[in-house]
Amino acid sequence: MTPAVFIAILCLGVASGAPILDPSLDAEWQEWKKKYDKSYSLEEEELRRAVWEENLKMIKLHNGENGLGKNGFTMEINEFGDTTGEEFRKMMVEFPVQTHREGKSIMKRAAGSIFPKFVDWRKKGYVTPVRRQGNCNACWAFSVTGAIEAQTIWQSGKLIPLSVQNLVDCSKPQGNNGCLGGDTYNAFQYVLHNGGLQSEATYPYEGKDGPCRYNPKNSSAEITGFVSLPESEDILMVAVATIGPISAGIDASHESFKFYKKGIYHEPNCSSNSVTHGVLVVGYGFKGNDTGGDHYWLIKNSWGKQWGIRGYMKITKDKNNHCAIASYAHYPTI
Repeated sequence: MTPAVFIAILCLGVASGAPILDPSLDAEWQEWKKKYDKSYSLEEEELRRAVWEENLKMIKLHNGENGLGKNGFTMEINEFGDTTGEEFRKMMVEFPVQTHREGKSIMKRAAGSIFPKFVDWRKKGYVTPVRRQGNCNACWAFSVTGAIEAQTIWQSGKLIPLSVQNLVDCSKPQGNNGCLGGDTYNAFQYVLHNGGLQSEATYPYEGKDGPCRYNPKNSSAEITGFVSLPESEDILMVAVATIGPISAGIDASHESFKFYKKGIYHEPNCSSNSVTHGVLVVGYGFKGNDTGGDHYWLIKNSWGKQWGIRGYMKITKDKNNHCAIASYAHYPTI
């Protein structure tokens, strides 16, 4: 959205005249702009500041309610502080979940088995550092590269960061739209039929669309196929425990997700069948006791280390497929 369009839209929501700003927040506003390298025209700054103040009020209200036991997670103003809910939702592209159920499913060979109560593949060296997608809507590509990175360790013994840009530029024939959004299923199809994927070192991330520059001589990872998991948190747990990090999609279209900081995320308005954002499930665990405690999935995001728990989120587990965490999960076979 251009500044001109944003101003036009926001002005429709202003009763009359300029928005009333809180001068006591001047220093905090300047500090926030510096931290996230924000700059605006004089006209836009006033309106962006008004959005930022409204978001700050919402966050403070939410965090204040935590003391009353209403919420199990904390929110924090971050780089999205100057965006409206409408703008944030426009960043999301809903994945066509129901169209890809013909994929092979994981076998129920592990039914009845006992699995670890805590799994964190980061501690085993199977997860690359958190990265930031920026203005390119490439969450789907970060999710897929993360799943393939983890599986290639079984083959090569090394953790090699793979090229997100390779997927952004080259998987359009499979139906993806680069920085305008994509589908994890289509991305896996590209890697499978392309015969490989380059590394981040040979095909670095640019955060914008470009021509496909894939060079088979520089391929760093190949897959023999990929598995689409049934819509089941139990089966997702089996996969995470026995296979490794799993590519997944979730409903991330809420203000609470946008400003998540720490704790176990639970959003009452989350959909169990709408998938708008690609993430990587890298583990699970619980807070409290095993039977009556709060169970969670540990997911890796692609919004940089300043979002959430240094780029990660704990999201409610075993409560009716919260935020569609198990609705669109895949892993590659190597």
